[in-house]
Amino acid sequence: MTVRSTGTGPAGPTEAPARGLKEKAAEEFRRFLVLFVYLWVLFGVFALNQGIVMREQGIGWTWQGLAFVNALVFAKVMMLFEMVDPGRWLRRRPLIYPILYEAFLLTLMFLVVHVIETVIAGLVHGKTIGESLPSIGGGGLAGLLSVSVIVFLALTPFFAVRNLSFALGADTLVALLFKEPQDEGRR
Repeated sequence: MTVRSTGTGPAGPTEAPARGLKEKAAEEFRRFLVLFVYLWVLFGVFALNQGIVMREQGIGWTWQGLAFVNALVFAKVMMLFEMVDPGRWLRRRPLIYPILYEAFLLTLMFLVVHVIETVIAGLVHGKTIGESLPSIGGGGLAGLLSVSVIVFLALTPFFAVRNLSFALGADTLVALLFKEPQDEGRR
């Protein structure tokens, strides 16, 4: 995960060297790819679980391709969400605030986009809006809350890493996560 320099960062003004269009496109593609893979795994596990439950009830198997398509759509939604950066006003507070706030907002956004996407697909296939509304989590308030909590919990680590990257700097976070400690006292 990289921290983009827009002239002002979470800790104040930053200076970034001018980059070419090719570099910017490559960076955006890498960010999209990371988001896509994260979401593909997440939605794939949801689809796998749903398929197992449905098979146990003799209903049949769900199509895993939906996880792929949803990951493509929602990765773009996440990139747009990051561009808007709705949690920036909380960055001077303890990190838990922007982490939970952004995970909550994106959970709501995912649910709204899912409903819109499903309704549009239903309308294209000749259904009414009422017939097209998805049955999230098996339907009802319990199903909606269940899926909402699962998505929220799945998004929280993403926003934890993102906000830690803002606070520590992307290079420091990568070093902490993936490099051997230099100080023998840390072991």
